[in-house]
Amino acid sequence: MNILYGVQATGNGHISRSREIIAALKKAGHSVQVILSGRAPEQLWDMEIFKPFTVFKGMTLECERGKMLYFKTAKSLSIQQLYRDIRAYRAPMAFDVALIDFEPVTARIARRLGIPSIGIGHQYAFNYPVPVAKRDPIARLILKYFAPADYALGLHWHHFGHQILPPVVPPIPCDAETQTGKIVVYLPFEKRTDVVHLLRQFGTHDFYFYTDVNAAYDGGNVRLRPFSRKDFINDLKNCNGVICNAGFELASEALHIGKKLLVKPLAGQLEQLSNAHVLKMLGLGDAMKGLDADVIRTWLTKDALPPQNYPDVAQLIANWVAEGNWQESGELVAKAWSGINIQLYKSPQCLLKKRVFNRVPA
Repeated sequence: MNILYGVQATGNGHISRSREIIAALKKAGHSVQVILSGRAPEQLWDMEIFKPFTVFKGMTLECERGKMLYFKTAKSLSIQQLYRDIRAYRAPMAFDVALIDFEPVTARIARRLGIPSIGIGHQYAFNYPVPVAKRDPIARLILKYFAPADYALGLHWHHFGHQILPPVVPPIPCDAETQTGKIVVYLPFEKRTDVVHLLRQFGTHDFYFYTDVNAAYDGGNVRLRPFSRKDFINDLKNCNGVICNAGFELASEALHIGKKLLVKPLAGQLEQLSNAHVLKMLGLGDAMKGLDADVIRTWLTKDALPPQNYPDVAQLIANWVAEGNWQESGELVAKAWSGINIQLYKSPQCLLKKRVFNRVPA
């Protein structure tokens, strides 16, 4: 098949997830042309599997000190540029299908060219009545119309009785012994000095803080690390826990290999607020509203949960796409969840809804 693949590049989670699916598609012999938007080309790294790719401006979020800035985000949007990019794209071949990881340019190019489109990502799970942190009609509209698709495969940590897949995670081998005092930190929306000042209070632990620096720097118990997918995975494998924003992909990778999880959602962003809400509801992780030393102190004493051991969802999706019956995803969903022992740990909210959460997806 000839496949057009759109990736929202504002968050590393979209890139990580798409990397696995694109690799599976290429391994099966499909031709994949990639469009990325939302990040400047010079800020992309480890992109070999995505080639050939095109980068457009697209749409991105403006944030400061862990809070989404709606006015600044709206001001930075260039609708004219967005539609110029959509009109300017020249397809190098006749595409059979467009796969869209919440990427707005590709979604609209697919419609312009009359290509059937499939949305793949966490945001598409919100097409169903999954648990959310609060009612937010505007955020719902954004989720619905930001990157629309003809068909959708939503991803989440639980199916909630609906046609929702488990997370797409890389095959991370658990071949390293866990270092009890080692914590991986990824908080891209926070001010670096705020995070460093907070973490230095906990001298009993070493924090590997992945942030926007040019080279590794060890300053006491806080070790700054530049962005590197390979190094990050190596640290993730032998750490004891992860502190991160409440995006979907990194939390999924941590849960997959059994790392305890503390998330700090991006204030004002419904998806991240809802992710934090669901992690607590399912008993899979803890959350803090701000950079809270007391919450971190308590969390550091907790034990990790057993690994969730998600299946190779990327390969399952690649096989399903090739079959071409995109209106029917029931068999795909059932197969993906069949080997996962979903546990509703000790969350009272979950125990009250246990019968609902454990029903067969429909």
